[in-house]
Amino acid sequence: MSHSLVPDDQIEAVAERFRVLGEPVRLELLNVLHTEGKQSVGALVETTGHGQANVSKHLGRMADEGLVSRTRDGVHVYYALDDGTLPALCLLVATQLGDESSED
Repeated sequence: MSHSLVPDDQIEAVAERFRVLGEPVRLELLNVLHTEGKQSVGALVETTGHGQANVSKHLGRMADEGLVSRTRDGVHVYYALDDGTLPALCLLVATQLGDESSED
């Protein structure tokens, strides 16, 4: 007998997590936080080239979902990756997509 892919009582939460991860700007921000570590909004704006309001909006959404943490240091707010499963999940999906594209 096999187990469910997603337990019935977690389907909505898992779907919401994938909705949050389904935005390319958010994945780009997560990439930077994963490779560079804790970053201020200003540093993320500079690194990604996205506007400050857009970056802040996406970081807020990811913080609400528990993907990133935020800490205040004076007038600056710093964000860091806060979900240890994200690197493995993203790598797994990217590897699978790479394998599929190489089969074409």
